[in-house]
Amino acid sequence: MHTLWIAFVGVALAEFGDKTQLLTLVLAARYRNPRRVLAGIFVATLVNHALAALAGHWLDSLLTPGVQHWMIGLSLLVVAVWTLMPEGIDDAGETRYQRRGVFVASAVSFFMAEMGDRTQIATLIMGAHFTPYWQVVTGTTLGMLAVNAPTVWLGSRYSHVIPMKLARSLAALLFAGLGLWLLLK
Repeated sequence: MHTLWIAFVGVALAEFGDKTQLLTLVLAARYRNPRRVLAGIFVATLVNHALAALAGHWLDSLLTPGVQHWMIGLSLLVVAVWTLMPEGIDDAGETRYQRRGVFVASAVSFFMAEMGDRTQIATLIMGAHFTPYWQVVTGTTLGMLAVNAPTVWLGSRYSHVIPMKLARSLAALLFAGLGLWLLLK
């Protein structure tokens, strides 16, 4: 159980103020369906962290710090552009994401944002250094949910006072700023 607690605390601390926590707030405010958003985040985190922990040794030897640096910076820029895209409401007032499902939209968005993220890198490193595997994956997934569950519930509850265009613009600026800072560093 030692591994589970290390993984839980490590990822929970890394997630505070992270881009995926901001994405969680945007998803919660946009869809106002906390259960489905949280379910999507859970599945995305579980799959992402299971793959990261499993690939820990392999990726550690394959990717240099320079390659990781560029991957993270470019992924932040992609997320910044994606954040600015309007949803496109059709005649029935239903967004294209809602037609596909809040769960799917949340899971795919969160999974993509988690790629190259510091919590994914932390999971990868823990997967390379700690056993058993299931405790690493369980701990990192629960750590991620411990931070993002309150964000989902608060974002859903107070979304009516959050101007989405402003939130989307601020999120895009933050992602772009972080991406450029990493690439130019």
